[in-house]
Amino acid sequence: MPAKVGAVKVISLSSSSIFNIGDVYYMAPQAAAKTFAGGGSFNTGDGIRININRSDTFVNDSENIDQPIIGNA
Repeated sequence: MPAKVGAVKVISLSSSSIFNIGDVYYMAPQAAAKTFAGGGSFNTGDGIRININRSDTFVNDSENIDQPIIGNA
């Protein structure tokens, strides 16, 4: 069924987003990420006090591909 669309303003799109105007049967954005961080890296909030004398993050990643994403396109 045809879609009627008025004015559209796109501010920004992220790397794993999909922007579509009109009819669509199937959309599936895919993304993968791997993050390494030391102690106290992802703490958020008001009045957080962290006391870490030493924080080391050792990474030995011998794999080139952890989870391959295979698209249908």
